[in-house]
Amino acid sequence: MTSPISRGFHGRRPDAGAAVKLPPGQYETHDFPVLSAGPTPHTPLSEWDFTLGSVDGASARWSWAELEALPHETITRDIHCVTKWSKFDTMWNGISIDTIIEAGKAKGVASAPFIVASCDGGYTTNLPLADVTGGKAWLAVGYNGKPLPAEHGGPVRLLVPHLYFWKSAKWIRGIRFHDRDEPGFWEELGYHMRGDPWKEQRYTGDA
Repeated sequence: MTSPISRGFHGRRPDAGAAVKLPPGQYETHDFPVLSAGPTPHTPLSEWDFTLGSVDGASARWSWAELEALPHETITRDIHCVTKWSKFDTMWNGISIDTIIEAGKAKGVASAPFIVASCDGGYTTNLPLADVTGGKAWLAVGYNGKPLPAEHGGPVRLLVPHLYFWKSAKWIRGIRFHDRDEPGFWEELGYHMRGDPWKEQRYTGDA
C-alpha cells in the first residue's frame, strides 16, 4: 500500500525579509492552499453544535447561537503547513479555547493534560492542553472579516497557529479531555504527536 506521507515537498528560496519569519524548511505563499483528508462537509447552522467532554463522561454543549454569544477576539498570526508553505499575517475571528474551557467548567466539565479534537467527516487530532490554553488557540469562525469559508474549515475550525496547520482541525465539532496523549488521524499515520514547525516536527521520530 502506498504511504499517505510524502517527503518530496518542494518550495522556493525566501527573500531576506520573509526568511526571519519562516520556520526551517518553509517557504512563503500569498495563496491559501486548500488541503483536506476528505470531502468538505456542509452542516446547516441549525443542526451544528459543539461539545466539550471530560474524562469522566461529563459534557457541555453549545448550539451555533450559543457559541456566537460567547466573547470573540480578532487574531492576526502567521500559519505554517507541514507541506512547507507558510502564510504571514492571517486575520481570524473566534472564541478563545480558554473561554470555552472556563464555560465548560461552569457546566461541570473538568480539564485534563491532553485533548482530542473531533470533526465532521471523522477527522481527529491530538494536542497537549498547554498548546491550546494561555491565549494560544481559538475556535475560529471568521477569516479576513468574513464568515469562515467551508473549504477552510467553516463554520468553525480549531486555530492553533504556533503548530503545523494540520493541528488546526477543520469543521471541528468537539473537544474531549484525555489523561494521556492519544494519536489522531494523521498522527496514527506517522505524523508527529505535537508538530512544532520551529523544530521541524513533521513525522514520528523527528526531534
